Amino acid sequence: MRAPRFWDWDAGFHSPAARLLSPLAAIYGAISARRQHRRPWHAPVPVLCCGNLTAGGTGKTTVALDLGGRLVARGRAVAFLTRGYGGRIGHPARVDPARHTARDVGDEALLLAALAPCYVGGDRARTARLAISDGADCLVMDDGLQNPGLWRDCSLVVMDGYQGFGNGRVIPAGPLREPVPNGLSRAQAMVMIGPDRTGLIRHLPPDMPCHHATLRQKESGLPPGCGVVAFAGIGRPSKFFDGLRQSGLSLRRGIAFADHHPYRRRELEQLLEISKNMDARLVTTPKDFVRLPSAFRGHVTAVGVGLHWSDPHAPDHLLDAWLKGRS
Repeated sequence: MRAPRFWDWDAGFHSPAARLLSPLAAIYGAISARRQHRRPWHAPVPVLCCGNLTAGGTGKTTVALDLGGRLVARGRAVAFLTRGYGGRIGHPARVDPARHTARDVGDEALLLAALAPCYVGGDRARTARLAISDGADCLVMDDGLQNPGLWRDCSLVVMDGYQGFGNGRVIPAGPLREPVPNGLSRAQAMVMIGPDRTGLIRHLPPDMPCHHATLRQKESGLPPGCGVVAFAGIGRPSKFFDGLRQSGLSLRRGIAFADHHPYRRRELEQLLEISKNMDARLVTTPKDFVRLPSAFRGHVTAVGVGLHWSDPHAPDHLLDAWLKGRS
């Protein structure tokens, strides 16, 4: 789905639609809080969670990939855990990129599995046990801050500085998965991506560190000034389109779809026709690319992003503290 306009931070806490849905939001928040009373399973290896407080893309997968890559560079046998949103495999399973598609395990799982072993499953404890039995000596969760089944030695709240907590209300009245104080009480630090446009810092407990980072477009292999038609079905497609402009490409048109959108044949034919009419290259995100049919991928260039930390030492200090806590 696409987030409704009244969820945005500048729509305001008191918008009519948000007020109308507030009773349902109260029920949703109460159910979320009740789930946290479940006793979690303590894994014999360190567990790090990259989660968020809002529905939609904040960059948590990008943070998980960044930290996971640093663990791989250290020689750790890291494994990723993710729910496998959009996939049809309901039981805990290891992702096999040679066999599984986005319809099986979700798009994010395929991106994670390209770096290190990735396991999908709604039951995080069972999924963790499977990863550990395969030899994992540390676990990185992509999402799962609201999942009480697995003990997390360190939880990071990843937030988009542009949108913040939205209008400040819980689903369906706003984008929050739970009230802000509840979620922050289970986290050890925040990672804010982009400038703090909405005053997120004001909501943090005094002793909670906030690490700042920005997204930077990776090399596309396309020449500077190359004309492109971009399409994206992510949390905030405008971030991708802005990054293309900033990287020196000539964005002829940006076409937004809902997050995790399953592309249909007719839509892809229309995208290809638009790009040909504009004499432009068709580009998309890696997350969208893995959802495309294999036969269509030759027509599209995937342009990814990397994380640039304001303090280049921050991520390694964070990992050191997390791993030391379980040594």
